[in-house]
This record gives sequence, structure tokens and C-alpha cells, in this order.
Amino acid sequence: MNIKEMRKKLGDTQSEFAMRYGIPFRTVQNWETDKRNPPKYVIDLLEERIKKDLINRKTYKLPDYDPNKIDLPNRSDFVGAKKWLNEVIKILGNNCVLALDSALMCEGRFLGRNNEDIIWVYGDDSLRKYNGVIILGNYINPHDVDEENSIKYTSFNRTLNDSLSNEEILDMQGITEALSKYYYSNNESFNSLYIIPEYQDSFKKLAVDAIEYYND
Repeated sequence: MNIKEMRKKLGDTQSEFAMRYGIPFRTVQNWETDKRNPPKYVIDLLEERIKKDLINRKTYKLPDYDPNKIDLPNRSDFVGAKKWLNEVIKILGNNCVLALDSALMCEGRFLGRNNEDIIWVYGDDSLRKYNGVIILGNYINPHDVDEENSIKYTSFNRTLNDSLSNEEILDMQGITEALSKYYYSNNESFNSLYIIPEYQDSFKKLAVDAIEYYND
């Protein structure tokens, strides 16, 4: 793949691609117009990064409200997060998989917030036409997906790793509360959880917060 093909696979603009990988915007422009050619090792490195990000896309910022996009139902109009998510899925379609806090609300591990306006999903890029929808990736392994009442959502283990991957932009209250519930309902143990090696240090810090969550 060349640089332009890589960028389009992610669905990024040139500026978004540059910001995502810490590359000067002008450099990306020059690469795509063949004014300069990136070294082969750079292309190889980017291909590896992009393969991972297409599976577990790392969004670098939360979306701004766009009046040209379609609004989803307001969370505050529903009693209970699950009822709200049921209405949201009717619009987004059953092929998308809810992720992060949205997945935790499906499981009942996190009650959510009355002013919730973000929907985290794995799904097709067409979902970008809705305000508040953040696509983590276009594909997720079916083994990482649970389903209840026709709503698909990431398994708790996958949600945990996705949370650690996106902690720079994610309010970690949801996963902290959910992990705390897991710990105390699992004989005060984190056994059975698998944490990706690169997130081990972050998990140790999160685990401390989770244990103390209901003691504060």
C-alpha cells in the first residue's frame, strides 16, 4: 500500500492522518503527491501500525458536534441506559458492535450518565454520518463479541483492553466502576482477565483504582 491507500483505509483526512501518527502535515502531502518518497522502513512501520489500528482504532480526539450530521436520540429522554441503546441500535443497525462505555452499559456493569452523547462502536464507516458516533474499527473478531436482545457488544475482556488503549481520550470512570464490580463479584480477584502485554502497566494502576472505587 502507498500512503494515500493507507490513509483512506482508516478514513482519515490528511491532517487527521498526520496527527494520528505524529507526521508533519506537509510531509504527508508531499508523500501523496510523489514530491517525496518515504523510506521503505517507514512504509513497513506504518503498515503494521495501521493493521492494528484498523482492528482497534485509536481515535485521537472526541468528535465535535456537526449540524450537517444526523442526531441520535437523547440519553436524557430515556429511563435507563439500555432503553436508550435499544433505540440507538434501531437506527444504527444490528451489524454494528457497541464498545467501551456503550458495551459496559449493555452488560449493566456501568449505569452511564444522563447527559451521555457518545456511542462507541465497531462498524462500517457509514456510521460517521451520525453525531456522537466514534468508530474504533471496521472489524472485530466474533469471539470478542457478546449479544443480548439482538444488541451486539464487545466482551468485557475486549472492552477492558480497548479502554486501556483509548485512555487518553476516554473518561475512565465507566471501566473503573465495571472493573470494581468484576473484582468484588469474582472473589476479589482479577483472574480470567487477559491484558495485552503493552497495557500491563496501565492495568496495574487501573486495578488499584478499581479496588478502591467503592471505598471512597
